[in-house]
Amino acid sequence: MSGATIADAERVGRMPWSGLLALFSAAFTAVMTELLPAGLLPQLGVALGVPEGRAGFLVTAYAVASTLSAIPLTALLRGLPRRPVLVGTLAGFALFNTVTALSSSYAVTFGARVLAGVMGGILWAMLVGYAARMVPVERRGRAIAIVSAGITVALCAGIPAGAALASAFGWRAAFLGLAVVAVALVGWVLWKVPDFPGEAAAVRVPLRRVAVLPGVRTILGVTVLVLVGHQAMYTYLAPFVAFAGLGRTSVVLLVFGVGTVAGIWVTGVVIDRFPRVTLVVVLAVVAGAMAVLAVTGGPGWAPLGAVALWGAAFGGVPTLLQSALVDASGAGNADAATSMQTTVYNAGIAAGSLAGGLVLEGAGAGALPWTSLPLVAVALAVVVAARRRAFPARRV
Repeated sequence: MSGATIADAERVGRMPWSGLLALFSAAFTAVMTELLPAGLLPQLGVALGVPEGRAGFLVTAYAVASTLSAIPLTALLRGLPRRPVLVGTLAGFALFNTVTALSSSYAVTFGARVLAGVMGGILWAMLVGYAARMVPVERRGRAIAIVSAGITVALCAGIPAGAALASAFGWRAAFLGLAVVAVALVGWVLWKVPDFPGEAAAVRVPLRRVAVLPGVRTILGVTVLVLVGHQAMYTYLAPFVAFAGLGRTSVVLLVFGVGTVAGIWVTGVVIDRFPRVTLVVVLAVVAGAMAVLAVTGGPGWAPLGAVALWGAAFGGVPTLLQSALVDASGAGNADAATSMQTTVYNAGIAAGSLAGGLVLEGAGAGALPWTSLPLVAVALAVVVAARRRAFPARRV
């Protein structure tokens, strides 16, 4: 899509759907590349001649590489035109998924996963800023919601479909399929996604100065609190379901996933008009759901309804926080700011999983909601208090 076409779309109030859906698909591909091996560990272990535990390190390697590469590589690449960087990351996904599909060596596969994780770190740092620059400011939140929905669709539909493909045709076919998708995305991006210039050295804001822009550190702090609270509960949902007698874990996860999809859709509708109110409401709902799960402690509709509300509310949280960060940093600094959020996000996931595990071993599954509740409540209090810069009522 040319710059003129985008300008025309903005003047008449239309969204550049083709370009945004290409970015949605890029997010989908990144999540699939990262998490698909988790469902294929027995097959991967046999093919690579390693125990399942070592096969699981293929997931860890991607996540660690993504976390460590996001900030430094974003800083290194900020001066380059945006579309070639995006195309390069997608080409990297195609290459390293192909290597994974063809490799019979654990060392080679591990190296391919590390390099794929590096591509993921670059991609996540730029997707939100890219979407924000493709639309006028009053449609920024909806654009970010569209792109972020690629994550949810991958988790709810993509991973099960990939696992089914692997069962039918083998795990190598699943990774080759991801490589083909990435190649197709390169063509789609070149056709429909506009290019934007990189940041000139003379006007480029150093990352340390982006980090101290008003509101940025507050938003990153809220991100950590929410992710630690959420992940401490979500990682160990299976033992909590068994403790509470809620039935099959797969059914509870389905309820959560359906709620998440609904939450993303609702957030996309209201985010540009009521960003602050929406974030306050969803965090309050997450906190309320944790409270219900903490006090009910048994089977029934109340805890299952709480799970559904938790999923619906949390579905909008990443988009709302990303949108707030872009507003605070400015679209021109969005890549740098979101590279920090990528690192913080992954750190929150790791810390939440660790905290939840310690609580599970020490106090049991029933203590998990009590662990999450105060963290989410503090995040909510910070959002309520930070109404001037981090979470204003309206965009300026």
